[in-house]
Amino acid sequence: MHHSIKLIGFLLALVVMASCNDQDVLPKPDAMLALDYNQATYKNLKTDCPFSLQINEESNADPQPDCATVVNYPDIDATLFLNYRPVESNLRELLIDGQKLSYAHNQMADGITERPYVNPEQKVYGMLYEVQGNAASNAQFYVTDSVQHFLTASLYFNIEPNYDSILPALDYVQQDMIKMMESLQWKTNNNKNEN
Repeated sequence: MHHSIKLIGFLLALVVMASCNDQDVLPKPDAMLALDYNQATYKNLKTDCPFSLQINEESNADPQPDCATVVNYPDIDATLFLNYRPVESNLRELLIDGQKLSYAHNQMADGITERPYVNPEQKVYGMLYEVQGNAASNAQFYVTDSVQHFLTASLYFNIEPNYDSILPALDYVQQDMIKMMESLQWKTNNNKNEN
């Protein structure tokens, strides 16, 4: 029996000594979610509205009768709301509303980046707003021809906002929003039926 106690003591001491070394124990790094999105391909948005633009083929568009369009991204649980309004001597008010929409999220934002957009060839002028932080909407834009047409877009994720978690999806959809601005063409009475 005395021999068994010595053996157990020796094994216990051996285990303790083997577990001691000079290396610092560091916690494992946090796992990062690696979201990988397909390379975006685009299709024409089909509406009877006085504008045409391209949307991501991975999205589903639901045009409304008042020239509003809901663009859903089912794979990332996000919705982009497009709203068209004609300019009727109210450009200043429309611009203020477009800016107000973005800055309404300022109280939850860590910052707002404004990216002007100018395409004189297509008569498209506007601003893309990137809202950093846990805001309800992290990206919006407005575009106008300054005479007849005004279009806004607002992106919402259908989850509680957590900026770090949605950032990869946000970057993906922001590229689509830029593509919308770049592909936008205003329809006149001469080309209203084009798509």
